[in-house]
Amino acid sequence: MPEGLSRFFSIFVKISLTMAEISISNKDWARVKIKLQRKYNRLTDEQLQYSEGQEDNLISRIMELVNRDRRYVVFTLKKALVNIDNNRL
Repeated sequence: MPEGLSRFFSIFVKISLTMAEISISNKDWARVKIKLQRKYNRLTDEQLQYSEGQEDNLISRIMELVNRDRRYVVFTLKKALVNIDNNRL
């Protein structure tokens, strides 16, 4: 791979990792939060406060609270969103 392309790819990957991989509306968050609290019953409403557009902050907080990596948390949130009408996570 040419050096310029390699550098571009490296920068692109770093930027992509810092951007939210998911978008959650406030309406959807109310349902997703319930699913998370069922799976992790120690999580409180205060710990799971969320405002639309603050996905990165939410993901980081959940990572710390459940002691899992970013990929797992994003996967879990996406799974909850895909099956939004289902009570299971």
